[in-house]
Amino acid sequence: MDPRAAVPWILSLIAALLCAACGNDARLHRALALGDCRLPHVAQAAQCGRLSVPENRARPDGRHIDVFVAVLAANTLDPKPDPLVLLAGGPGQAASSIASLAQLLGSVRRTRDIVLVDQRGTGRSAALSCKAFTADDRADFELDPLRKARDCLAEIQARGVDPAQYTTEAFVEDLEAVRNALGYPRLNLWGGSYGTRVAQEYVRRHPDRVRTMILDGVAPPSMRITLDVWRTRGQAIDDIVAACHASTACSTAMPDPAATLAELERRLRGAPATVEDPRTGAPLEFPLTFDHVVAALQPLAYSPELAALVPELLTRARDGDFAPLLAAALAFTADLNEQLNAALHYSVTCAEDVPRIDEASRAQAVDHLRGGSLAARAMSVCTIWPRGAMPADFTTPLRSDVPTLLLSGGLDPVTPPAYAAEVAKTLPNSRQVVASGFGHLVTPHACAPRLVAAFVDTATFDALPASCIEFLQHTTRPPFFVDRLAARP
Repeated sequence: MDPRAAVPWILSLIAALLCAACGNDARLHRALALGDCRLPHVAQAAQCGRLSVPENRARPDGRHIDVFVAVLAANTLDPKPDPLVLLAGGPGQAASSIASLAQLLGSVRRTRDIVLVDQRGTGRSAALSCKAFTADDRADFELDPLRKARDCLAEIQARGVDPAQYTTEAFVEDLEAVRNALGYPRLNLWGGSYGTRVAQEYVRRHPDRVRTMILDGVAPPSMRITLDVWRTRGQAIDDIVAACHASTACSTAMPDPAATLAELERRLRGAPATVEDPRTGAPLEFPLTFDHVVAALQPLAYSPELAALVPELLTRARDGDFAPLLAAALAFTADLNEQLNAALHYSVTCAEDVPRIDEASRAQAVDHLRGGSLAARAMSVCTIWPRGAMPADFTTPLRSDVPTLLLSGGLDPVTPPAYAAEVAKTLPNSRQVVASGFGHLVTPHACAPRLVAAFVDTATFDALPASCIEFLQHTTRPPFFVDRLAARP
């Protein structure tokens, strides 16, 4: 045989070998151009692009907005065809702000892309930004959002924005458009907190497009965010107080933190206190009320490490020193306030949550919940905010056979384990793992990234590392700080 005659055959063979994985590589089927970009707290460059979608899908020829997409490419020449998509919480948090989570999920990225899509109205996806909700020092202590919401609404509407189009359902269809534009046949979904609502709704609308689902800090469809979080966070504060009472060291140093809290409520409801800004030492321009104390305590419950400070912070406040309590709360909420888009939060909750709160529930919350007046103020925004549409089946339990891993923090003050158990009832191919000593969101902690990676890799529960599950299940609440120097059990 003439060697020259074999050249075309050899070249064809080489080409076939080089493209052996071409069928799995969505990059060959993309309709969206991507280029290098940077994400917060991520060392490597990502591949980013913007997909134009109708603001109102009922009017496809009307105003369009850009949805921001970031792809952290798999570290292989032969990537799996289905990426892991990270869905952020809030509502109001952009996925790009949790890009550091992708760093922790490096095992997933060995074989799969990790994709982040900023929800419309957040981050770099046509953010509903306005001057009224720009962070400032005074805003950290303001409790009534209605005036700011009214000013913000006027500003964004003057730009031609329709806030009623920024709902979970609209975001779900944006996600489907992104999936199609990136050429992925199916997705693996990770949702955290409100992101679990998005994930469940995506499965409801596009069941054949989801391979696996991880729900961390599970919000059932029945949850009314604007009201229910006040009940569960109030219960979490009561649980912290009870745990102190059950701790020898804590109960010895602070025999009755419940009485301390009650005394603070009685005193501040009678006469608000004049206090100093813990950051500057300057007097605050308004008196501190018990609602300020509640607003400062509840964020601390999200993190068990910060919750360990609560009894000592209450004691200091009882003795007239409120600065440590306010400073601890600010340390937690400062970044969150920058990450959370308040206008998007109202577009979602005014369409999907507040309409499901009847007058009896509203009145009961105000009369009986610690922080009930704070809940009422939040709900009042919806009297002026445009209300988007909600599908008729939006609040019904999701029924699906998609393999689903449910993660719950045993100390979670906003999406407690009971919520995940409720969701699991109609997900027969699911498993719940409760990390007893952790708070809101489990995935970033300890061995949980390994758990997520194993599940995404196999889409089964048999491969989940038993030692990791056992560790998470047996974690405990951190010891309380019983003075200013040390924590003791």
